[in-house]
Amino acid sequence: MAIDRDKTRDRLDRATAHLDPPYAVVDLTAFDANAEALACRSGGKPLRVASKSVRVRELLTRALKRPGWHGVMAFTLPEALWLVRSGVSDDVLVAYPTAHRGGLAELAADPALADAATLMIDDTAQLDLIDRVFPPARRPALRICLDLDASWRPLGGRVHVGVRRSPVHSATAAGALAAAVAGRPGFRLVGLMSYEAQIAGLGDAPPGQAMLGSAIRVAQRGSYRELLARRSAAVGAVREHADLEFVNGGGTGSVAATSADPAVTEVTAGSGLYGPTLFDAYRAWQPTPAAFFACAVVRRPAPGLATVLGGGWIASGPAADSRLPRPWLPEGLKLLGAEGAGEVQTPLAGKAADGLRVGDRVWFRHAKAGELCEHVNEVHLVEGDAVVATVPTYRGEGHAFL
Repeated sequence: MAIDRDKTRDRLDRATAHLDPPYAVVDLTAFDANAEALACRSGGKPLRVASKSVRVRELLTRALKRPGWHGVMAFTLPEALWLVRSGVSDDVLVAYPTAHRGGLAELAADPALADAATLMIDDTAQLDLIDRVFPPARRPALRICLDLDASWRPLGGRVHVGVRRSPVHSATAAGALAAAVAGRPGFRLVGLMSYEAQIAGLGDAPPGQAMLGSAIRVAQRGSYRELLARRSAAVGAVREHADLEFVNGGGTGSVAATSADPAVTEVTAGSGLYGPTLFDAYRAWQPTPAAFFACAVVRRPAPGLATVLGGGWIASGPAADSRLPRPWLPEGLKLLGAEGAGEVQTPLAGKAADGLRVGDRVWFRHAKAGELCEHVNEVHLVEGDAVVATVPTYRGEGHAFL
């Protein structure tokens, strides 16, 4: 969806004129358009919404009500249990292994929770921990998903392309772990997941870095071809020991490519609903910016400069410019290299700064998606030039899961 920045600024300013910055908004028209576009890109395979990229129950529910969306991928077990108990979803996959003893005890003590939440493992040591918390004879069988490492290891493994996740890389290792799960009481193997971060989470057109972009695209093509064969083999090896309900893969940056893998039955997406700046570096598809935060201009230290209060909402990952929030409205502002985005103030340079007065708003986009919600208790939902609802974030509901 094309976006007119001047009109968007005017619309957001009018919608939130009664609010005092800093605050966050989500444009529902853009959010819904992104949800529809992601569903179209999934080729008919269901999309599981990644809760860490949203962190607002109202918006998780909104996505799940749309065609093509089903189930949640949570980032912690306590969060998953909360989402089930609060009625957001009865199908929640925990994306990472857990060592949360309280959450495990709660899950094992409630058959309804045990039927709705699926735990992630990549090591029998994780099963041992669960058994120590709640012995298998005293609990329903817990749903288990295996995490298959999706990184690419060319040149005989001397090169590692991707993130460091599961130790389970080969089909043989996946089959062995599946056999171990199937042979233990108190567990039920229902799924396999593999997240190709080097494809789904890495933009292939970094601004101003053409050579790097070319190298990334070459690596992504090689990784994709290798993963197609290895994931298929791993699914076959695991199915020898369990009737899998789902094979999950991908993320916003690879929805179309991952959906094209015959071994995959569902794809995860979440960041694309908000459209953070990291996804501006993708060629295949760029979401419409839907989430913003506003800071107030409080100083005019010199011509060509305007300073806002706050602004230092930095994204996780490697410490780099790509993790900084981007001043987006009005167009033509940039951070200062010597100061960046500060916790208490952020000076901005550019021709647009001379048009700003004390009290005006500057609209930023976060580098990532759900992390924005760790800074605010509520999100204002905008349609057109009006705030139509104000809803709590996880933080606003008193939850800080990580």
